[in-house]
Amino acid sequence: MLPHLPVSSPARRLRALPGVLLALVLSALVLGLAPTAQADGPQEADAPVRLVLTTAGLTWEDLSAEQTPNLQCLADHSGAGAMNTTSTSVVSTERQGLETLHTGYRGLAAKAPRSAGIPDPPVDQWQQLPVGTTEIDASAEVDPERAGSGQSDPEQISAETADALAGEDIVQVDLGSVPDHDDPARDHALIELDDRVGVVLDAAGGCESADLPRTLLVSVAATDPSDPDEMERTGAVASRTVGLQVALDSAFPGQALTSGATKQNGVVMMTDVVATILASYDVTADGLIPGQPFRGTDHDDPQLLALDRSQAAAIVDSATVPALGSWLALGVIGLVICLVPALARRRRLAAVGRALATIAPLALPVGLCASIVPWWRGEHDALALTAVVWGGCAVLSAIVLGGPWRRHRFGPLGVSAALVAVMILGESALGSRFQLGSPLGAQPISGGRFYGLSNHLYGMVFAGAMMALLCLFTVLRTPRARVVWTLVVGAAVAIVCVAPSMGADFGSMLATVPTFGLLALLVSGIRPKVWHIIALLAGGAVAVLGVSFLDWLRPPEDRTHLGRFIDELLSGELVSVVVRKLAQNIAMTTGYWALALIMLLAVLASIAILAPRRFHLARLVALDAEHPAAYRVRVALVAGTWLGYAVNDTGPVLVAAVFGIWLAFLPVALPAPRPTGSADTEQTLAVQQTQSAQ
Repeated sequence: MLPHLPVSSPARRLRALPGVLLALVLSALVLGLAPTAQADGPQEADAPVRLVLTTAGLTWEDLSAEQTPNLQCLADHSGAGAMNTTSTSVVSTERQGLETLHTGYRGLAAKAPRSAGIPDPPVDQWQQLPVGTTEIDASAEVDPERAGSGQSDPEQISAETADALAGEDIVQVDLGSVPDHDDPARDHALIELDDRVGVVLDAAGGCESADLPRTLLVSVAATDPSDPDEMERTGAVASRTVGLQVALDSAFPGQALTSGATKQNGVVMMTDVVATILASYDVTADGLIPGQPFRGTDHDDPQLLALDRSQAAAIVDSATVPALGSWLALGVIGLVICLVPALARRRRLAAVGRALATIAPLALPVGLCASIVPWWRGEHDALALTAVVWGGCAVLSAIVLGGPWRRHRFGPLGVSAALVAVMILGESALGSRFQLGSPLGAQPISGGRFYGLSNHLYGMVFAGAMMALLCLFTVLRTPRARVVWTLVVGAAVAIVCVAPSMGADFGSMLATVPTFGLLALLVSGIRPKVWHIIALLAGGAVAVLGVSFLDWLRPPEDRTHLGRFIDELLSGELVSVVVRKLAQNIAMTTGYWALALIMLLAVLASIAILAPRRFHLARLVALDAEHPAAYRVRVALVAGTWLGYAVNDTGPVLVAAVFGIWLAFLPVALPAPRPTGSADTEQTLAVQQTQSAQ
């Protein structure tokens, strides 16, 4: 139960709530028309793709003028990108990549789980082309002495390529693959691969020739195992084979490749290749495919950018634990001090504990933006990333602990929580420029999302915003001020989350509008009714559908996840999309024991913070007695968290992020424990006040 406050005055103030929500929706719609900012001035190509060279296991670290002169020559005269080749198995294989090259969907349709949404049987999109297809196998060793032996004679390959290109066919040449990085034969294999590239390019006119037809070179997978069935089943392959691959497009010489699917300069997806081929012939795919055509963006050194993307993606996971963990360990120490009564009663020690717990979560937004500094180029990459994180956190800690707000009990905590939310929102508002190659960012190797707000980031934003409001409400005493600030913060979060040029997150809008609207009702003194909740849920749905529709009105290559949802809606795939996302949510919850345990603990934490007396959380009861708005914030927090879980396909990570941050911040907000053996008069009074308020 909530305190029954007089509702007449707040009710009059809340008459403006529908207008505020309408303004929020209109603002989001206007921002939905803004161009996405992730890729700077992308340019499209008009020439049809005539030559497609495929290999596997080729990374940007392999290219050099000394060892692979033909590959380097093609790279110097093409657009360059680091390509994600993730599939339905742990590591992509060449067999999967070659099917993806034709279908536009990841992996083998016959072996993909139904939740992947891959059509089965697969559809060869190349059949839509107005020209024929010639496939040439050049995967065997190039050895002039074998001429006439029937084994990939270079002269025969050259003749076949030249004859096919003389007609109108699109030519696909299988160059073979290179072994894993730990294979001693890799260097020799790279030289042979380069020789095969040279034979094909010479037959096509030469890599430096202005007459070279539009050529794509793509490494379609991370590896080519000897037993692909066993590898796809078990994922038994060295982790070093998981990495971004080489993608080249001669239509964009000297530019960095990007696409509407990644909206990141220097990064494309394997599923973009078939979209590029179809678009070059002005052909529409048979059904919806996830990829978007390659585009080029100006860059001083696109090959260095692709190399940077590849190196950072390959090592960021291993460097994240020491970099973030070393700073977050300070928070663990602080939480122990705050939660152990014997330590929390010592005033100076408690102040140290609160300070450590307050600044610990700052590692999260700093880690998200760590790629501002190219730490992966350092000799000791983990130490370099750790130095970046500690340096950024030190600056923010000085702001949190040294500002004028330090004189207020909740000042540093509120500022720290606000910084967590504002920095993550700001990174998305600027076009997700810093996420790639940063801890907690969108990792291009996983290929789940390349821009905007992922669910774990939204969870951090939501948790930080709610804690910042709780701290603010200890200063703001009037319902009017609390309602205004709730709507302002909610509007800012919602706009950045849903705008296609910023967060481009469908599910977050469905949770943000109802949650902050509920909190506005709670702090106003109006007792929420069922129709209030229905109206708020409808408002969130209308807002996100409106922005999605405006995003859909843009060209397909400019659309985000929002506009593609309208495509799925219009194509009659709504039910399958909803079912697939629910299946992913449930599978994530039940398929990983760690996440299942976290979800169980989150349920218990939700109950505990909403019923502190039943769980004998005396300090939380005392906080509510002193600041009744704290309980209302927790009600909105729990409601928004589980609503976010329900409307997102990776809901467990959202729940984990929310409760992780709140359980780190909440002990800082708790009053000091009562001295041992002291009279319980004040504590009893606090309990009675809370009981009367509920």
